[in-house]
Amino acid sequence: MTLKFKTGKVKSFMRIPLELVFWIAAFWFMAIAKPADHHEELHFTFCPLANLGMSWCPGCGLGRAITHFFHGNIRESIHYHWLGIPAVLIISYRIVTLGRYEWKKLKN
Repeated sequence: MTLKFKTGKVKSFMRIPLELVFWIAAFWFMAIAKPADHHEELHFTFCPLANLGMSWCPGCGLGRAITHFFHGNIRESIHYHWLGIPAVLIISYRIVTLGRYEWKKLKN
């Protein structure tokens, strides 16, 4: 005798693309993060260039710029990285595009 389980809802959740989950989680974490000023020698970073001791990186400050933008600190956001606001707009567009695509797939 074999057991059969209904897995319709589970399968629909398993089809959500990892990219969509990643971008939503990243935005959520940046939105709840405290936008504090970080001193270069005291904060942790995932940046490989900063970890190698290089003082300049084109992406450093982007996460802090997005965090400040989510908290309404537009001037500080632009100060940390001028691409922070365009990055929010581009990633938001990608989230909406992926969400619409997945919603259409679920409806069919």
